[in-house]
Amino acid sequence: MSIVKIKFKKYQGAGNDFVLIDNRSQAFPEGNQQQLIQRLCDRNFGIGADGLILLQAHESADFEMVYYNCDGHPSSLCGNGGRCIVAFAKQLGMIQNKACFYANQQDYFAEIKKDDIISLAMQDVLSIQIEKSFCFLDTGSPHHVVFVDTIKNIDVRSEGSSIRYGAPYGAPGTNVNFVAPIAADRFAIRTYERGVEGETLACGTGAVAAALALYATQRSTAHSITLEALGGNLQVDFTPAGEGFTNIHLAGSAIFIFEGVYEY
Repeated sequence: MSIVKIKFKKYQGAGNDFVLIDNRSQAFPEGNQQQLIQRLCDRNFGIGADGLILLQAHESADFEMVYYNCDGHPSSLCGNGGRCIVAFAKQLGMIQNKACFYANQQDYFAEIKKDDIISLAMQDVLSIQIEKSFCFLDTGSPHHVVFVDTIKNIDVRSEGSSIRYGAPYGAPGTNVNFVAPIAADRFAIRTYERGVEGETLACGTGAVAAALALYATQRSTAHSITLEALGGNLQVDFTPAGEGFTNIHLAGSAIFIFEGVYEY
């Protein structure tokens, strides 16, 4: 039986880590793909990552982003992954400091700024569901946002899991964010991610959801909010527009960690 070799690079954005593969030649194996992705993302038996991203050719955009959670299932937009694939494309020599890429049936635009900071323009958010104890909104991925006094002692896996699978979300589920105040424009955040089925060091679409929910519930009047995740800081800028938001940008670090060849 022949050995299959997969070249990869690993990146992280605020601690949210990803295996990135240049798949413009369509060489990534299609058979048993879910199991392979699970293996590659396994932190004990593989490379280890929150998710895997394929960079593919696209007829009109600079490239296409195809994202998989570490459980091997295709997923909705990953904000930090989107920023990391832009850094990957720059390293491959595909772009300079600006990029347009296709993901989840729409185009996204990003800009590489100084000090490894990459800003990603997010989709507009037209409305937010505001309830007494939480907010729910879709920032490219669905997010449940809970406001707490402190995030230090929260059992994110237990509490997040119960919300992720509970009513009204059911089997499709949602991501869950716990947000606590630090300053008027600065908040701490911890996130339970579906597909990972546990806490991650950061979540880009979760940071965006938290920032918009903070403004919508009048917990902050700032139009630029910093979210302190366990793995680093993420900045969210936005413009209120009626009951929704536009000109939403997610900015933070996107850093190359290492590269290698995985054989199986």
